Amino acid sequence: MDYKNPKFIVESGKVAPGRAIWRSPSNLAIVKYWGKYGQQLPRNPSVSFTLDRAYTETEVAYEYRKDTGTGISLDFYFEGQPNPAFAGKLEKFLGSITEIYPFLRQLKWTIRSTNSFPHSSGIASSASSMSALALCLCSIERELFGTLADDAAFFRKASYIARLGSGSACRSVYPGLALWGETGEVAGASNLYATPLQEVHEVFKTYQDAILIVSKGEKAVSSRAGHALMEGNIYADNRYQQARQHIHTLLGALRTGDEERFGQLLEAEALTLHALMMASNPPYILIKPHTLTLIEKVQAYRRDTGHPLYFSLDAGPNLHLFYPARVKEAVENFIHAELVSYCEEGRWIADHVGQGPVQL
Repeated sequence: MDYKNPKFIVESGKVAPGRAIWRSPSNLAIVKYWGKYGQQLPRNPSVSFTLDRAYTETEVAYEYRKDTGTGISLDFYFEGQPNPAFAGKLEKFLGSITEIYPFLRQLKWTIRSTNSFPHSSGIASSASSMSALALCLCSIERELFGTLADDAAFFRKASYIARLGSGSACRSVYPGLALWGETGEVAGASNLYATPLQEVHEVFKTYQDAILIVSKGEKAVSSRAGHALMEGNIYADNRYQQARQHIHTLLGALRTGDEERFGQLLEAEALTLHALMMASNPPYILIKPHTLTLIEKVQAYRRDTGHPLYFSLDAGPNLHLFYPARVKEAVENFIHAELVSYCEEGRWIADHVGQGPVQL
């Protein structure tokens, strides 16, 4: 499956201006994807929670292009301002998928994007932004050519295209929990696109994610660079084997509602991710002193109360706290009383497992 289609060409001058707008959430991987090969293919399968309030809204507007250039004609605005650096990255991405969508060169594009959370601080902004863009492109395909009428086909193609822009983005097109990567554990699982998980205990559908913003600053090492450094990491092969074992354990916990096993694996995966960074060549550290302080406080709270409160990390310093809705009031009181002072400007995001992207 590569979706190449030379027939996706519009007739000269017969395309009315149009647009598509999608809000797509970020996601937080439970079993992490860290290391890739080929064209954005994962070295190991991963599973993530799709979030709700940490999202990107993207508007893609188009009109027929009057000039005859062969490149991509694009104006890009982030948070209402022109952003030449991001525009360059988007032009490169759109140029790379012209065999899927030849009409990309025929139209003039204006893309406007906003985030509900700080960019490049480890809340997977690439996942939300590239999934939103992919969904817009699939909506435009449907509008211009009458294709993708079947919703399952629509979201599978959006997941495929999102993956080409950012691997983790392929999981954000689905609600709840999503799996990306080949595994015999789930029918239809693929390296090419994500698959929504169906066998999930009800308790995990109530899970909250409190995102503690330790730092809003841009990461010193991007996720793209971090993935590349896995190629020389002496622990890489063992890590990929471990991840497959963790997938097996996680899927069992999700089916049975085993919150303790889920939480233990969640924390182990978070710490393994950052251990891999510290074992890279050159090594690097993305967690901050306050990240470690918060981890210790969360572990102490769990010991003292018995509440199933567990932490995770993405590729950055900000801590994600996962817990079921039944302890939401107690955990939020704990956050306000003991944790917000370690957050930059006291900021945290009260998020939860979401219902997936929304077309606006």
